[in-house]
Amino acid sequence: MMRRLLSRLARAKDSLTTRSLGLEDRFHTAIIRHTNNFGSTTWLGRPIWQNVFDLWVIQETIAEIKPDLLVETGTNRGGSSLFYAHLFDLMGHGQIITVDVQKLHDLSHPRVTYLIGDSAGEAVLGTVRRRAAEVTGPVMVILDSDHSEAHVRRELEAYAPLVTPGSFLMVQDGVIDVLPMLAADCPGPLPAINDFLLQHPEYELDVERCRRFLITHHPKGWLRRKPGS
Repeated sequence: MMRRLLSRLARAKDSLTTRSLGLEDRFHTAIIRHTNNFGSTTWLGRPIWQNVFDLWVIQETIAEIKPDLLVETGTNRGGSSLFYAHLFDLMGHGQIITVDVQKLHDLSHPRVTYLIGDSAGEAVLGTVRRRAAEVTGPVMVILDSDHSEAHVRRELEAYAPLVTPGSFLMVQDGVIDVLPMLAADCPGPLPAINDFLLQHPEYELDVERCRRFLITHHPKGWLRRKPGS
């Protein structure tokens, strides 16, 4: 049964922008309900709260880009920043800055700088910009804080200049604009992404990365800064 279901999913041709509630979305909704939206997912015993399909794509991308600096907005319980730090430990390379408006964890790691404040506020941005200016290699950004359209749009404008050509600005949780069960949080990241791409030709959507495992919390979330831009 599962093999037949996965085979049908692999043949799905739904658009990233005009998808009806078809097989993919029904399967995605079932996963969210079954896992309580991945609320009990952990990394080495620490809450990480990430769709594991998407987490694997992030791992692949970090290994490919090998960023000197990874900036994450939305620390929450800290598991994702710890996951990234352990990947960097394995690679022997990289530092992380993670930002949230409050501290909800007791984690520490020598590769991770924890900042408290508004991710789109000047106090935080000043620190992040200084750190980004100090590195000589790639800078990658993951936006995972307040998912409202207005806040995501502010973050996109603030962090896009820090991403190095060829690297990625990833916007998480556009799924809230896709699945009816999450519609209470709309409008979310997708309209902000669409507007950003219209105004920033130096960025392009990496469709293949967005569709890597078909089921994703981050439709249209992988934005690549074009080489040479």
